[in-house]
Amino acid sequence: MDNRRAHAVGRRKFLKSSAGLVGGTLFTLRGYADPEPRVQNVNTNSSPSKLRITDLRIATIRKPGPSPCTIVRLETNQGVYGLGEVRDMASPTYALFLKSRVIGENPLNITLLFEKIKQFGGDSRQAGGVVAIEEACWDIAGKVYGVPIYQMLGGKFRDKIRIYADTEESNDPREYARRLKARKDEMGLTWLKMDLGINLIEDQPNTVTRPSGQTSWEHYNLPHPFMANEVTDKGIELLVTYVAAAREAVGMEIPLSMDHLGHLGVNSIIRLGRAYEPYNLSWMEDVIPWQYTELLKHITNESPTPILTGEDIYLKENFEKLCEAHAVSKIHPDISTSGGILETHRIGDMAMEYGVPMAMHYAGLPIGAFASVHCAAATENFLACENHSLDVPWWQQLVEGVEKPIIDRGFIKVPDKPGLGVTLNDDAMRSHLVPDTGYFEPTPQWDKEHSIDRLWSMAPSWGARKDRSLVTTAPTAQETAVC
Repeated sequence: MDNRRAHAVGRRKFLKSSAGLVGGTLFTLRGYADPEPRVQNVNTNSSPSKLRITDLRIATIRKPGPSPCTIVRLETNQGVYGLGEVRDMASPTYALFLKSRVIGENPLNITLLFEKIKQFGGDSRQAGGVVAIEEACWDIAGKVYGVPIYQMLGGKFRDKIRIYADTEESNDPREYARRLKARKDEMGLTWLKMDLGINLIEDQPNTVTRPSGQTSWEHYNLPHPFMANEVTDKGIELLVTYVAAAREAVGMEIPLSMDHLGHLGVNSIIRLGRAYEPYNLSWMEDVIPWQYTELLKHITNESPTPILTGEDIYLKENFEKLCEAHAVSKIHPDISTSGGILETHRIGDMAMEYGVPMAMHYAGLPIGAFASVHCAAATENFLACENHSLDVPWWQQLVEGVEKPIIDRGFIKVPDKPGLGVTLNDDAMRSHLVPDTGYFEPTPQWDKEHSIDRLWSMAPSWGARKDRSLVTTAPTAQETAVC
């Protein structure tokens, strides 16, 4: 075969194979292509850019303690849904009145949605609705893209999350110590916590100095420094007996934290911090309201026992004031108050820059607990997360899809399934509903609740002519939509 003939045959083979390749490619495009970019593990039943929130429904569950918790379910036009939780002692209304503000939005635009609704949150329980929606959006995003939430936060630092818990109080120091020891030996906790306040010793004479006739309103509404309550030397001595008994029972190796000291003045807190020094407590919690930065800094500087606060604080900027001033030794956000999963992760990263460790508070149902788990897994300076439900046998029955027991020897395993990694057990949920409330019933009564939510003043486009005279005609529909 001469060179010209060989070249012609080779050219025909190339064109033939090219045609097959092109045809195959066209077949692939015609058969499988969709308008979405191909992302590995993406839920092929979802078209992310066209995903929209279509409904917000709730189920309110009885919970041991002061009040119920509410699960929020965000539904979408593509069948995928997300779960979030409104924390205990917070009204479901905090979530319901946000429904009209999120319907029609793409839940994958989590930061955009958070910026839109975060103005409706606030300190303590007032952030409940904002956070529940934020958590539900993260759950949806994980399901759509086929990854756990922690992966979308940058990956995890740990495979399991350390848990600590309150211990039932006793007026008998030895019994209290026995209960703490059972938490360690029988449940396997590796971090303990005890509530130890003046309520345990105030019935004994000469232990607490306070004005007589204080009302319940004063107790619940006046900040600690304004109550004029101080603990005496005898009171401190009696309180120390509890801590000494606890340490004798559980040893010095395990971290031991303290909460609910009572409404005490700054000097009493400092004196207690010094008295507890030999027992090496991990922290004294919420000794005065968090807003008093300078007073907290004074206590922290004078007390050898570390000071911690944060479960009532909303948004990173408020935590940063405390961290920048080194007003506390550790921070303690509750994901249901602080602003949700991403905001709490940002709080941890910020605190890390100031050298401040982060524990986490949580006292709700498994949905919020697993939101906390994902955040904790992805946050470098995390210490341990609180759980108030160790003694509630049906708590872990509310969800499925994860290993049981959920809390195993003091840890929760970080789930690797998409989103939160859990689904609801409908039967268990229904059996613990608040009486006379529905189970994710439609909420059309909240569809049209609305107001002008913009936080700054802006003259409408129909408000003035070039000559600054007022316009007397009504705005057009297009102008109204722009407004």
